[in-house]
Amino acid sequence: MSDCGCEIEIKNKSEAKVLIILLLINAAMFVVEISVGLFAQSTGLIADSMDMLADASVYAISLYAVGRSLTVKNKAAYISGIMQISLGVLVLLDITRRFIYGSEPESSLMMIFGLIALVANTLCLILIYKHRHGDVHMRASWIFSTNDVIANIGVIISGGLVAWLASPYPDLIIGLLISAIVIRGGLSIIKDSKKEIPVEEASN
Repeated sequence: MSDCGCEIEIKNKSEAKVLIILLLINAAMFVVEISVGLFAQSTGLIADSMDMLADASVYAISLYAVGRSLTVKNKAAYISGIMQISLGVLVLLDITRRFIYGSEPESSLMMIFGLIALVANTLCLILIYKHRHGDVHMRASWIFSTNDVIANIGVIISGGLVAWLASPYPDLIIGLLISAIVIRGGLSIIKDSKKEIPVEEASN
């Protein structure tokens, strides 16, 4: 029993350590990307920065859930999903505004900071990899980290297309795609959180 308790404690400490690092990386990248995105008028970077903010929130909530009951972990995952969807919708509203009023994204800044974000999120993906089959709150973190890497690659590609085509539309399109990825990820983790019935509830 004591050995089992030690294993759980080690697992909880490992999860907490990883989540703290992920939280710090995503919070820092949110500040960088939102600042550059607004300056560069890039919907892609702004969408990606909001994704970073959503992920930072997810990691904070997941950190709270470490070592707690499965019920708490499920609720944490559910809240994380709601936050992802909400931020995805906010980005969609900003994209709609830019479609109507226009924008002039800076392609070079998009590619440079898209690449920086890709490196940061690849590191996050490596850190969370061994926890990808863990409890629902850790699976949520894995899903969102995977989506981030896909979004970053999209920003880099759209930056190149903006420069090549001299058009803002690739940036707006990638912003739409990132929003869709964020919303889909949120729906996925909400669905996942509802699948698991906590042991203490199932036994009642």
